[in-house]
Amino acid sequence: MSEENMEEVKVLEAQLERLKVEVVVLQQQQQQYHKEITLHFRGQMKDALAYVCGKAQAGEEEMVLSRLKEEVETMEEDLKLQAQMNGVTLKSCITKTLQKSGSKLVQHLILSGHCSELVFQLEFKLSEVMEGRRSERMISDLNVVLDSCDLQNFSSFLSRVEESRDLLLLIRTLRTFSDRCDDRTRTFRHFQGKFPSVVSLPRGCKSEVMSLSHPQLPSCVLLVHWSVQVSTEGAVTPNINLLTKIPERALQLFPSQSVGGAAEAFQSLLRILGPEAAIESIIRAVSLSLDT
Repeated sequence: MSEENMEEVKVLEAQLERLKVEVVVLQQQQQQYHKEITLHFRGQMKDALAYVCGKAQAGEEEMVLSRLKEEVETMEEDLKLQAQMNGVTLKSCITKTLQKSGSKLVQHLILSGHCSELVFQLEFKLSEVMEGRRSERMISDLNVVLDSCDLQNFSSFLSRVEESRDLLLLIRTLRTFSDRCDDRTRTFRHFQGKFPSVVSLPRGCKSEVMSLSHPQLPSCVLLVHWSVQVSTEGAVTPNINLLTKIPERALQLFPSQSVGGAAEAFQSLLRILGPEAAIESIIRAVSLSLDT
């Protein structure tokens, strides 16, 4: 046999050994899945399966259906209560068992849901170790994906959460962030409805910018920029600023001090009156309102 053929034989033998290992792993996984399915279909689920297959004893059908209905209703009520308490609605949960021994269980979970209109997905490993009658759970390999236009405000916070694996802090911050964004949306909609000829939302009511302009001076614009900042520690803070967009020729018609001091005056109003009253005061103070 030539050296070339011997090398080819060695390669095939190595591939065969790898296939044997894969077969053993797949057999072990099959056995594990069989155990999990067996455990899952005990108790009420086993009774329900027997009923569906027509193997239930006479008179047990109504009892089985009644128990299952009560169990589903209880789970729905618990889920509804949790959603009301933390503002988070879960849409799906995918679980895969990675390891299961006498005292240790490791699962890979993918949770998806939304908090108000902020869509998120969580992916992590959950390890549970039994020590006597006590069990200890630990989260690892946490990965958070958010679908939001304000992701730049979340980058440092998400990095910290993924490192600390603090799901409670994440959920609490998402709830607070969503509430502050909802406050901004309601305020923008309110002013657009109250002053339709003055207020416009160039990027929609969910964006960070509201534009104020007089119909007879379309090139002179005041912009209310309302962002929601999230610190590394999870503190959520609204940040509202007034910006001016006035042509150079128009600036020559106004005292520079009054125009340049508009942003500082607006900040003073914010501290005293709050966002809605401060914005409305700005509209009225510069005589932009034609709808009142």
